[in-house]
Amino acid sequence: MDLSVVVPTLNGRDQLAANLDALAAHAPDAEVVVVNGPSADGTTGMVRDRDDVDVLVEVSARTLNVARNAGIEAAAGDVVALLRHDLVVEPSWCEALADGVAEAPVVTGPTHRTLRAGMTTETSERDVVTDRDVVYFDGGNVAFEAPVLDRLDGFDEYLETGGSRDLAHRLAGLGYDVAWRSGMSVRREYSADGGVASGDAGWKYRALAYRLVKNYGLRPTVATRTVRHAVDDAVSTGRDVLRGEVTPTTWAATGRDVLRGVATGAKDGFVARADDRTPRRNPKGISSRDDRAVARYDWR
Repeated sequence: MDLSVVVPTLNGRDQLAANLDALAAHAPDAEVVVVNGPSADGTTGMVRDRDDVDVLVEVSARTLNVARNAGIEAAAGDVVALLRHDLVVEPSWCEALADGVAEAPVVTGPTHRTLRAGMTTETSERDVVTDRDVVYFDGGNVAFEAPVLDRLDGFDEYLETGGSRDLAHRLAGLGYDVAWRSGMSVRREYSADGGVASGDAGWKYRALAYRLVKNYGLRPTVATRTVRHAVDDAVSTGRDVLRGEVTPTTWAATGRDVLRGVATGAKDGFVARADDRTPRRNPKGISSRDDRAVARYDWR
């Protein structure tokens, strides 16, 4: 196995340094591709001073899927792993990855999160959508055989969030299996930043409606799933209002953002479905542009 590891990063120099240290210790033979940008914290200088990074790609867009695709373009391995800059691989990661790729063309594993109360971890997540058995994965800890990414044309750059969920639906549509290996584990120290910030509700539902309509069309199942998610979130936020943690005005504004997000996402998903009628369903993938990188440093 010729492994490349793509690490997108943005203003996370210290966390990236820990990430690269762990890769050097536990996956020393892997090609390491860092996609930076546009950072303003000295990341470029730190990476260029290291001797364990093979390629540094500088991008101008802050969109994660653009960075992922830029890294995939630069990677030379026959297996390409994607790793979030604020995660560190554990000693069993590389061996478990190789074992998983021997079984399926895509492999993923858990993220261990260190909290004050102890350690949490993830389990495999899957769902049945229409006739597809969809296996979800963390886009910050997943590896693909390179021909799979070529066939899928990488990630959909329309999406500012939910790119991995979209790719999971497209993998299922093309009949690819996803293997889960508990040993392919990464670790995140929550104490570094106090936790994960909540996302934008409008974009969350825009991405949800977009990927469902793009991948499945205007089916009753699509509407039902979208409405169910929205109702669950509305009920949860309503409880926060009753507890005094959220104001009714904020609740109403969030509801408007959700409705606008669903409408925009559904419209754009329908257009994307028409623009790419092939099974890969990715009109804004790697092949759609060639100007992602503004600079590239290659030490291979």
